[in-house]
Amino acid sequence: MQATSQVERATTLPLAVWAALAAAVVVMPLRGRTVYSMTPPSDNGIITLPSQHSVDQTVERLTALLHAKGVTLFALVDHSGEAAKVGMKLSPTKLVIFGNPKAGTPLMLAAPSVAIDLPLKILVWEDAQGKVWLSYNSPTYLKERHGLPETLLPNIAVVEALARAAGASSP
Repeated sequence: MQATSQVERATTLPLAVWAALAAAVVVMPLRGRTVYSMTPPSDNGIITLPSQHSVDQTVERLTALLHAKGVTLFALVDHSGEAAKVGMKLSPTKLVIFGNPKAGTPLMLAAPSVAIDLPLKILVWEDAQGKVWLSYNSPTYLKERHGLPETLLPNIAVVEALARAAGASSP
């Protein structure tokens, strides 16, 4: 059996990977400086909702919801805290990584590639105006990205309810 060439392998990349690679670099002048930024695709699969609480309060509410539902909290990444350790300033930004093997395993059995997007994640972050947001991967986007059957969509759709509840003004 002949080894696959790099060109042949490259042409078999999923569309989502090609879209990410093809994102254009935009050069914008800003007060005499040149700022480089990536132009996101029009539908990047990320849903962002407002929170009525601070980043820390939102994370506390989210972790309490996870605990109450018996969902495993795998990690809490404090991006802004890590930035401060190296002398850099980043607005409060925390990534909550969580899941349930009972829900995730059937997804990975149906489409092993979904493991790259599991466990589920919710990013809690503060913008330049002090507004707090929760961002997560759209369950429909993940379904389409990995070719998951419709019957397994509820296994990842829980992320939407968790994000809404964590950011809501009522308890």
